[in-house]
Amino acid sequence: MWALVSPSASPTTDPSWLMTRRSATTSLMAAPPASTKTSLQQRLSDHARTHWPQLAGVTVRFRGAFAYVDGQLPNGETPPLMRLRYGGSAARWGFATYLFSKQGYEDAVLPSGAFAGLPEDALDCAAGLYLSDPTP
Repeated sequence: MWALVSPSASPTTDPSWLMTRRSATTSLMAAPPASTKTSLQQRLSDHARTHWPQLAGVTVRFRGAFAYVDGQLPNGETPPLMRLRYGGSAARWGFATYLFSKQGYEDAVLPSGAFAGLPEDALDCAAGLYLSDPTP
């Protein structure tokens, strides 16, 4: 479905009109393939089990090019930790942390200084904000 940004705008009356595509399936970023989705869940689960004993596990859900990662706490709570953005490589993901103060995700920089990297590094960064930091 195509819609004008402004209902009164048209190509003849307003030269600044814009068309936007309103569809959950249309995106400039491709969604990760099924094998990458499975791999990401396994990688993050293994990493959490090894490095974050405070977590009972992690849950990953996908929407388009994004992977939303929630921590599973022993008491049953599942707080959001981070959002990863697929950029075409299973080894390199964009990173955003969940900020409870704004109840949303904010693009973040990994400790390496990069805006994208290994999903395990992103998990360490996000979990480190909310859980006591384990000894490496």
